[in-house]
Amino acid sequence: MKLAADLHVHTVSSGHAYSTLEEYVARAKKIGLEMLAITDHGPSMPGAPHYYHFSNMRMIPREIDGIKILRGCEANIINADGDIDLQKNETKIMDILMVGMHIRCGYEDQGEEKNTDVMGKALKKYPRINVIAHPGSPTHPLDPERIVAIAKENKVVLEINNSSQFSRPGSYERCIRIAKEVKRQDWMVVLGTDSHISPMLGDFRSALKLIEEAELSEEHVVNTSVEKIDKYLLKRNAN
Repeated sequence: MKLAADLHVHTVSSGHAYSTLEEYVARAKKIGLEMLAITDHGPSMPGAPHYYHFSNMRMIPREIDGIKILRGCEANIINADGDIDLQKNETKIMDILMVGMHIRCGYEDQGEEKNTDVMGKALKKYPRINVIAHPGSPTHPLDPERIVAIAKENKVVLEINNSSQFSRPGSYERCIRIAKEVKRQDWMVVLGTDSHISPMLGDFRSALKLIEEAELSEEHVVNTSVEKIDKYLLKRNAN
């Protein structure tokens, strides 16, 4: 399966990543990607950029050296009400608005059912969210059947996160369950590398192995073409 874009990428601005936008562009060009999304962590993550970083993303060109650039953020859920660490007016500039649950960012694990409820609240409260980041993370477990149904209802795509397979022990089993639910409920995923340094960009090997095991087809994967990215992610945030 050939992928056209990597839509989960962290630059030095995230505070614990190691490459610049220009280094990612050079890597994308070298390996044949058409597009990448800059999705630095939201402000509640220790070391993450100030909200000015996100409001100023309009300065980033739409294309650099032939690589299409999407403006984004991996926002954090910060409380049990489903609030995230960006204001609604600050999300309007985002092409890709991922939402995730991370330790030490305000909302701590309250168990599978409560976590799923809180994620559902976030999707309802922030209609510009278009991707759930690493939903298979065991640090904040989500109910696979319910989260896929909630995501589909809100037209939000679930990520199969390549780096989770080595950075979040226990993710593989949970990701498999989510991927199988995506197939059963006939919904969509996006494969993301969660790159924190440029050599990670475009390396989807673990994620591809996982979706093959779950028997997901190319039809279930959004970032196999720029056209599908436009249809499932960009057009819903065009206004």
